[in-house]
Amino acid sequence: MRNKITTAQAAINLIGDGDTVTTSGFVGIGVPEELLVALEMRFTETQHPRDLTLLFAAGQGDGRNRGLNHLGHDGLLKRVVGGHWGLIPKVAQLAVAGKIEAYNLPQGVISQLYRDIAAKKPGNLTRVGLGTFVDPRLDGGKINDATPENLVSVMEVGGEEYLFYKAFPVQVALLRGTSADPSGNVSMEKEALKIDNLAQAMAVRNSGGVVIVQVERVVGHHALNPRDVVIPGALVDAVVV
Repeated sequence: MRNKITTAQAAINLIGDGDTVTTSGFVGIGVPEELLVALEMRFTETQHPRDLTLLFAAGQGDGRNRGLNHLGHDGLLKRVVGGHWGLIPKVAQLAVAGKIEAYNLPQGVISQLYRDIAAKKPGNLTRVGLGTFVDPRLDGGKINDATPENLVSVMEVGGEEYLFYKAFPVQVALLRGTSADPSGNVSMEKEALKIDNLAQAMAVRNSGGVVIVQVERVVGHHALNPRDVVIPGALVDAVVV
């Protein structure tokens, strides 16, 4: 029952150099903007955390400065695995310039991969992407020549070809909800979509990581209807208003 409410700065200080970070959002919906601003401020002031791996499914930004564009700083990111890059030109510039390792994988596969990571499965097996640029016999989803590791491989099951998308641990989730109680139970009554928040929280928790949620308000203990809770407090480490 400890109080999990904290400041954005204190929450962002939980992120370490080299961590893998996943973020919620779909264009401007559900993006934890204040957490991303705090992460950008910490890096520009201290040059830490460095060399992060960023994992996201849907595009999160406005094509200019908001959303994941806050992370478009040389040294902040080492690797980016994303489903849609069109809204994050500041990060895309780093990829095109070969300053980061960069992958463009199917958005739906990444969404499913959160669940596979949560279940501690080795990855996601699907026919999605066969014969396209994510097929390792073509580009393997790699955006530039600075990206050495193959995250996608071809497997044969039952005489048919499939693509296997490799799972990996995720140390930090930056998510957004509406209301939270001091124990970290989070509801999403004002959010347009629930998107992947619960799956991302489970993936990070089962990777031994830290789940940070931005909300609009804090309510009292037992004030939330349990049926309205999307992210249970057992999965949440820090809440930022």
